[in-house]
Order: sequence, then C-alpha cells, then structure tokens
Amino acid sequence: MISTVVWGTGNVGRAAIRAVEAHPALELSAVLVHDPAKVGRDAAQLAGMDGRSGIAATDDIAAVLASGPRAVVYAASGDIRPDEALADVTRAIRAGAVVVTPALYPLYDHRSAPPEFRDPVLAAVAAGGGSLFVSGVDPGWGNDVLPLLISGLGSTVDAIRCQEVFDYSTYDQEESVRHLIGMGHPMDYAPLMLAPSIPTMVWGGQLRLMARALGVELDDIRETLERRALDATVDTRTMGTFEAGTQGAVRFEVQGIVEGEPRIVIEHITRIHPSCAPDWPAPPDGGDGAHRVVIEGRPRIEVTVEATDEGENRSAGGNATAMGRLVNAIDWLAEAEPGLYDALDVPLRPAVGRLGRKQR
Repeated sequence: MISTVVWGTGNVGRAAIRAVEAHPALELSAVLVHDPAKVGRDAAQLAGMDGRSGIAATDDIAAVLASGPRAVVYAASGDIRPDEALADVTRAIRAGAVVVTPALYPLYDHRSAPPEFRDPVLAAVAAGGGSLFVSGVDPGWGNDVLPLLISGLGSTVDAIRCQEVFDYSTYDQEESVRHLIGMGHPMDYAPLMLAPSIPTMVWGGQLRLMARALGVELDDIRETLERRALDATVDTRTMGTFEAGTQGAVRFEVQGIVEGEPRIVIEHITRIHPSCAPDWPAPPDGGDGAHRVVIEGRPRIEVTVEATDEGENRSAGGNATAMGRLVNAIDWLAEAEPGLYDALDVPLRPAVGRLGRKQR
C-alpha cells in the first residue's frame, strides 16, 4: 500500500480524501489542515463520509513529512498564494514524496512554465527524489486528455472547444467567487482572475499542451471577456446574498491561435444564478454544471460530461473527477522515475479493482 497524505480539506481536499480511501493501492496516512478548528477531527468526518477513518487531522507539517509518506495530494489553494503553494509542494518533493496537485497553474504544461516555477521543482526532485504531476480542477481532463482522445475519433479536425458551464450558487468558496472572480461586486470592480493576461496564465499551459499533442504551433494566445449584471437580487445556499446590478455572470475564452484562427479554445461560462445571462449556454436539464468538448470537423463531435458528488452538488462532482485523475496517477508515479510530469506523460487507465467497490 502506498502511504498517502492529503494536504488541505476544502472543496478539493474533501474529494481527495474520498478518492484516496477508494483506491485499492493507496492508504490514507495523514491529513494536513490549516484551520485550528479542524485539528483533531477525523478525516472521514471532514470528507463527509460515514463512520471514522482513524486518521485525525493535524497541522504539524514537519512531523507528517518526517514520517516518510510515499505520496502527497496537495489540495490547498494556490489561487491567491502561489508562492506559498510552490514552497509547500517543493518541501514535500524534497521529503521524497510523489506529489499531485491542481494548485500550480503554470505547471500544467511545465515545458512552457516560467523558470521561477519550474526550477525550484526540478531542484527539489534532484535533492529528494520525489515527483510532481499538476492537473486542473477546471477540470484538467476536460482541457487536455478528453478533447485529445475525442479528436482522434474523426477524420478531420477544424477546431477544438473545451467549455465549462457552471452555476456558482452551489459552490462553497466565497473568497474566490466574490473577490477573485467578482461575483456580487459592482460592474466597475476589476476582479483579479479576469484581468488581462491572467486567464492565459491559468489556462494557457493547457492550450500549449493540447497544441503539442496535436503537432501544431500556436501563433498567439488571445482572450475575450463578457460580464453581465444581475437583474434581481438573489440568495445562495452557501454564500449569502448577491445584489441586483452587481456582477452575476462571466463568459471568457482563452484562444489558441493557429494560422490566424482560434483553433483550440478553452471557454468558461459561470453564473451566480441561472436567471443571469439566460441567452448564454447553460448546463443540460437545468443542472448546476457541465463540461463540454466540441470537435468541429468531420464528423462534428460533441461530448457533455456531468458529475455529481456530495448529494446533487455538481461542483463537488467536478472536483471529485479532477481529483480522481490526480489520485489515480499516484501508483503509476510511484513506479516511475523521479521527475516533473504532465497530463501527456501520465497515462489514463481503467479503474482496476474499483468496480463495485463501496465507499463509506
């Protein structure tokens, strides 16, 4: 069994704990938390699982890493603390652990990552013998391996569009939703996540990754942005009230330009309530969220993926599938040479040993 630590117990960390507990080759050995109120709580309780795991959450990073875990699932946020996240991840790699994480956007495609991100990781790998695989919760598979897989089913490909359509009203991450993305702020507020060049920083690596797999060169990466205001005040289950006239929906594209045309596109359409921007694409059947891949070509192929977890919470389902991709890579990474890996390096494999396996 591969001794595995989950670091962070928010939206992503809860899904990570469940994924580790369900994997027949992994053994949950520790859970690291930042919030003092979570210290001492059982991991199963933090993850919304039945029963007890026998693993009490701790904030003693040094002690956990000193115990020599073979793997670390780094589920803490890197949105507003990229330097701290990078320091945490390299610390675990230096301790000899295989690390998987969605937190370090620039390393989605490490070949194009700036030296200030790539070099510390390579130094940690050389020093400690650990490894790193970064993929997204956007989700990563929806912006890399899924479109690439589908692209091989047709005879010609004119363009690839990866689309996330999401209702934030079910999401439990108020800091990011309100302040990074701008939901509920006046329309003249400039949210960091929507600032020019930031979408490219976050999703550009996935465009480059797909271009490399398809054997094409990107001439440029361009961004588009639309924002809509709420017509009426709305209340959400997890984040309170959002006033009429404030930002209620966002639509943007990060476009990979090939021979002057947007050929590889990652598009996000997000709302704080279904009533905002009703003319924009919406999840099928009135759901909370969906990921869609459209291959324009011969034939035209469209695939829509909906995932639910924690009851009917599709946002949790998206996190769960993203963490499934990362957690399911751990046993492969543990057998591979130490290094820095991306989504094209790590193979997709069937869920061996998990068909019919019950989760608490």
